[in-house]
Amino acid sequence: MSSDPLQGLRVALVHDWLTGLRGGERVLDCLAQVFPQAHLFTLLKTAELTPAIEALDLTCSPAQRLPGLKRYYRHYLPLYPWAVGRLDLRGYDLVISTSHCVAKGAKAAPGALHLSYVFTPMRYIWDMFPLYFGRRGPLVRTAMGALAPFLRSWDVRTCKRADVISCISHHVARRIKKHWGIEARVIHPPVELDRFSLGPSGDYYLMVSALAPYKGVELAVRAANMAGFKLKIAGDGQERQRLESLSGPTVEFLGRVEDGEVARLYAGCRAFIFPGEEDFGITPLEALASGKPVLALGRGGIWETVTPLNPQSPPPEAVAEPDRAPGGVFFYQEEPRELVRALEILDKSYHLFEPRQLRRSASAFDRPVFKKHFRSFAAASWLAHQNIS
Repeated sequence: MSSDPLQGLRVALVHDWLTGLRGGERVLDCLAQVFPQAHLFTLLKTAELTPAIEALDLTCSPAQRLPGLKRYYRHYLPLYPWAVGRLDLRGYDLVISTSHCVAKGAKAAPGALHLSYVFTPMRYIWDMFPLYFGRRGPLVRTAMGALAPFLRSWDVRTCKRADVISCISHHVARRIKKHWGIEARVIHPPVELDRFSLGPSGDYYLMVSALAPYKGVELAVRAANMAGFKLKIAGDGQERQRLESLSGPTVEFLGRVEDGEVARLYAGCRAFIFPGEEDFGITPLEALASGKPVLALGRGGIWETVTPLNPQSPPPEAVAEPDRAPGGVFFYQEEPRELVRALEILDKSYHLFEPRQLRRSASAFDRPVFKKHFRSFAAASWLAHQNIS
């Protein structure tokens, strides 16, 4: 008899949508390697992703038939609670949902175990509703204002469809407790250490980010305009046109960039700028893996990955390992001038950030570490589920 409690189980992976390769899809890629025989379910798919993900058998929800998905999939948000409920998960022993929207509301079959790995409760209906919809036209604001109570109610009710909830950070665990009233176990997501390498520092600062309202890109742009430093921004999104209109001559928008070019940009930058309050933040770890310090807003999940040279009122989950070298400088107010002041501190202290030490600090989050932790978590959860059943 096998000592592996997961051997022989029929596994379903449920992911919100497959529209590009971002942090959530890199987690999914790891799970596709841990569970290569799994069946993948998703609301919709508009992009080709990694070989491991593409190798899985795939089922899309009825949302796949909606028109204009590639450009307008976000507009169909009110339909997604219905669509995820239409996924047929009968016959699967173990369901693993990876969720930042509605995937955690998938309905596992009676007797099955549903583990949900939550990236965040839906930002756009909870904490960041004004940020997402405040700039939209009156029709959109009115419609979403009317829909938000329904979506919040659905979000709370359906968290009970998961037997066990885990999440990416202690910061997210607090939000889950606040909004859903549930304790969640923290399993930090992975960084692909081998994709990045050390290189000589150039004369530009780097952001790698979706151009979404909560990412803080405007703050970095205004700081670059104010101080005149060179800023390269890799990424695309709904805010691009507006942000470009605000940008001065030292800011360069690169659009979507392939993985190899992203790694080259990390290796050649002077430092990485992370100006938003994030749930965790894979990109600062990618910068550390490239031997580059991080200039970040000192709020949210960044405390769990980067030790600042200038800590102020750290939360309980702040990195506190005595041998962990500082990985950057934080600023604590969302003001361009504060970012510039932090940049000046970083520049004066630049000699303290030794590239190999920075890379070592990222190694604790490498993909093999995540795969081992998640598989152990799934196995322990399955054994507990069997004892209860």
